[in-house]
Amino acid sequence: MTTAPWRDPALTAAARVDDLLSRMTLEEKTAQLYGVWVGASTDGDGVAPLQREMTADYDWDELITHGLGQLTRPFGTAPVDPALGAQALARAQRRIAEAGRFGIPALAHEECLAGFTAWQATAYPVPLAWGAAFDPPLVEEMARHIGQDLRAVGVHQGLAPVLDVVRDPRWGRVEETIGEDPYLVGTVGAAYVRGLESAGVVATLKHFAGYASSAGARNLAPVRAGVREFADVTLPPFELALREGGARSVMAAYTDTDGIPASADPGLLTELLRERWEFTGTVVADYFGVGFLQSQHRVAGTEAEAAHAALAAGLDVELPTLKCYGKPLLEAVRAGEIPEALIDRAARRVLLQKCELGLLDEDWTPEPTGRIDLDSTANRALARRLAEESVVLLDNPDGVLPLSPDTRIAVVGPRAADALAMLGCYSFPSHVLTHHPDIPMGIEIPTVLEALRTELPDAKVTFAEGCGVDTPDTGGFEEAVARTAEADVCVAVLGDRAGLFGRGTSGEGCDATDLRLPGVQGELLDALVATGVPVVLVLLTGRPYALGRWQGRLAAAVQAFFPGEEGGPAVAGVLSGRVNPSGRLPVSVPQEPGGQPWTYLQPPLGLAGEVSNLDPTPLYPFGHGRSYTTFAWESDAAEAEITTDGSYDVSVAVRNTGDREGAEVVQLYLHDPVASVTRPDVRLIGYQRLELAPGAAARVTFRFHADHSAFTDRKGRRIVEPGALELRLAASSADVRHTARLTLTGPVRELGTDRRLRCETEVEQEEPETA
Repeated sequence: MTTAPWRDPALTAAARVDDLLSRMTLEEKTAQLYGVWVGASTDGDGVAPLQREMTADYDWDELITHGLGQLTRPFGTAPVDPALGAQALARAQRRIAEAGRFGIPALAHEECLAGFTAWQATAYPVPLAWGAAFDPPLVEEMARHIGQDLRAVGVHQGLAPVLDVVRDPRWGRVEETIGEDPYLVGTVGAAYVRGLESAGVVATLKHFAGYASSAGARNLAPVRAGVREFADVTLPPFELALREGGARSVMAAYTDTDGIPASADPGLLTELLRERWEFTGTVVADYFGVGFLQSQHRVAGTEAEAAHAALAAGLDVELPTLKCYGKPLLEAVRAGEIPEALIDRAARRVLLQKCELGLLDEDWTPEPTGRIDLDSTANRALARRLAEESVVLLDNPDGVLPLSPDTRIAVVGPRAADALAMLGCYSFPSHVLTHHPDIPMGIEIPTVLEALRTELPDAKVTFAEGCGVDTPDTGGFEEAVARTAEADVCVAVLGDRAGLFGRGTSGEGCDATDLRLPGVQGELLDALVATGVPVVLVLLTGRPYALGRWQGRLAAAVQAFFPGEEGGPAVAGVLSGRVNPSGRLPVSVPQEPGGQPWTYLQPPLGLAGEVSNLDPTPLYPFGHGRSYTTFAWESDAAEAEITTDGSYDVSVAVRNTGDREGAEVVQLYLHDPVASVTRPDVRLIGYQRLELAPGAAARVTFRFHADHSAFTDRKGRRIVEPGALELRLAASSADVRHTARLTLTGPVRELGTDRRLRCETEVEQEEPETA
């Protein structure tokens, strides 16, 4: 086989794969279409729901004689020393290659949502924190480092980023999303994809599509999104990440929309994704998603029918382990019930990707040598910077923050002294290590309490837990109140515990009935406020919680969304003033815990009005965040007229008028007063983060194109309509500083897939003011 055309790197990938396919048996082609999860247990509390029923029996030695498509999570299943794991993976790959006729290794994949989900690997902030930073270049740099770590140990594919747009913050996986706005999700998500792909790792967009719109905020529930919501909110982040990020894989969602499961939807996976968007990569199943067509959706009566439906829709690879694409599929093809052409189509896509990765070459995997450091100094510096940029100062009405360096501080709350308070459910310590209590954490994770004592060495810091995260026990209130009464200020550190399938208050399968703080944390906060001592609330959470109950009663409020291993020092830095907070909310913070679902993307009927006694106006709106310095905005925004295929430049100069360095996030929103279908009152179409020294200024110019006003009309077309528009330069979705009023003239334009997705920006530094 060493002289066969498919081994010749001088030939095109298509020619090589066509030659290889012509030589393969049905078993060998089918073997490329599934993964195997070696070492995954089907017993114990760590098992995902339905995992026992969704894993087929197999003989490993016999199985690999036909080849193997994927190896599932060789590092993310149990604690594995990185260097030893890399050597073990290389040995397993050699064994797979030697067992088959063609010497082709498997493609190894891992989770990498908030860093490589492996023991001793850097735990970065969760995606919701990426959104809060409003800094795509930094996210791209982080993803590049993640990709380099993955490749260093022999991993080829990363199952990230999540591009679901938050539609109901009660949903447990909000922490995995980037926010509630499709433009923010798309631009930050595309940056992550660029970074991961630049390291030679296949980025996998998930969950395609509609997963976050599940009814009742329940994990894996039917989706109730309408045609326009799906087209204008759900899909744009995926389109942007494919076109601008270059992602080479897409993961089909678990959910069904209007009765059609995503894993069996040719309109989604073939007509839209491949024919309209011209995607040429692989579509992989979310774990057990093919089998769910039979067991959960009941659109298939047998495993073979589930395999047929998925393959016909365009789903190429069954993950995490073989079930439907194994023996049931082979038997159905031989019986003439499933066309072999579907196997050929999917196998061709898989092999093309393996060819791109060099896995069809003779020297496909070098033996790893030396020490492998998955939590390098550079990684930790990135994790610290992203954590610091993502912390949101919600309020500081009396200037209690920054804290005085020699003050008496009572640190109270169940999240203050727990390292896991920093991590989301897909970080290795939360995701896997909780099932291995005798194994050390593997990485250093300072708590808020430890970091605050380091940050303010002259302060007198006391601590009381007060209560648990989600338990009803109030026995610790008395000590917490006593410590607070003795202090000058109380720092109440409250929030979530990340977990899986009900074992946490945030995370996959950890959905909430409402947005009250978990357990008795709200009652603890009431007791602390009642002391009369100023209370600074610090939230370490995976979703926003309703804070209207404490409006006007808190000295300050700080929000951090699972900020990763360096989150403790980042939060402490904001409290001490070493870090000037610059995070902005990627999700709205509600007044009241009920009344969901609600996001800022509301048409007029979704806003407050006299027809209902319920006011959905958030306490802190999307894009909100305060600073320890001040900024002045000046703009020449005016009225203008452009055609429905024209563009207009709107600019604003921002000056730091305070006495310390700080960052402002300039946001551009679109308001469409009248349209042929209802539109959100405002929606984000551009943003720019500016870091400015005292007295320094920068001018941001947004190049608005009429394409950015497009929406899906009554006939399902994406159009630009003539008429009035407003471009709003704002510090949040509710804090408008300047407005440019436009009139679009000319005919209605129907847009294709070449439409402009991103509002380009240009930044010019201006001279600082002199005294």
